[in-house]
Amino acid sequence: MALLLSEGDVRSLLTMPMALDAVEDAFRKLAAGEGQLHPRRRLELPEHAFLHYMAAADVSIGYMGMKIYTSVRGALRFLVPLYRARNGELVALIEADYLGQMRTGAASGIATKYMARSDARVIGILGTGLQARTQLQAICAVRKIERVRAFGRNPEKRAQFAAEMTAKLGLPVEPVRSAEEAVRGADIVVTITTSSRPVVEGAWLSPGAHINAAGGNFPQKRELNDAAIARVGLFAADSVEQSKLEAGDLIQPFASDPARWNDVRELADIVAGKSPGRTSADQITLFKSNGIAIEDVAVAARVFELAVERQVGTRFPLWEHCG
Repeated sequence: MALLLSEGDVRSLLTMPMALDAVEDAFRKLAAGEGQLHPRRRLELPEHAFLHYMAAADVSIGYMGMKIYTSVRGALRFLVPLYRARNGELVALIEADYLGQMRTGAASGIATKYMARSDARVIGILGTGLQARTQLQAICAVRKIERVRAFGRNPEKRAQFAAEMTAKLGLPVEPVRSAEEAVRGADIVVTITTSSRPVVEGAWLSPGAHINAAGGNFPQKRELNDAAIARVGLFAADSVEQSKLEAGDLIQPFASDPARWNDVRELADIVAGKSPGRTSADQITLFKSNGIAIEDVAVAARVFELAVERQVGTRFPLWEHCG
């Protein structure tokens, strides 16, 4: 019998420390060759309707699965089917909107842990949607953040976001009136927007800043201008292969010099100590987050096992004849 876990079930079980631990472990498994990963693919239908799908397996914990989701006229629906690797048994179907928000935030948290300066105290964040909330939660879990400056295009929404996150994080989150005001002087810069054009200019970045670029995952979209990319001394991605397909922040500035891709490191290798991370206090570092399937599978496996332990979810029969 498989287990159906709703959004409400996932919210009742999944915490940011749990997501951070699962994602960090997943990166270590990738570096050790114990994880397998297929990049995201997209099926595009008329009138901007998309079916997105990506798959991964972690042989060490015995799970494989995928994330599959649709985006049609602004509505997104996420699902993770989770299988047991040894026999192909479907163990869970998991609604995965909140799961995706948490694992995306956790990936930036892990990148920050290994790439940002240890004395980073100020965050500048561009974007004030649902994904921005988990970005801040994860980063504040790995660094002693003292204040946050947040910019979003809608003044009412950014004020609401700032008030909500101030209460949630227990530190001042200030709504500011421009992207420049958020970025200048920030030790950690987060971009989590839907913009197709750059929202960060290189001149705004402070020496030693770390950037989590987590918004765009289409080749025609980017959040950082050429001058910002030119100032970066260390590039990392959750998947270099997937970045070459969809990371406009790198695809566009690297188009005239493809050899620059050789400078982009796998975050997994930095986490595992196979590649060096930051080399100086003044170095500007960049993590390009695309969102990869092993993050979904790793977090889904933790959620499933906890759901079984706590008897959460709804059992339903499928393929019982398979044994």
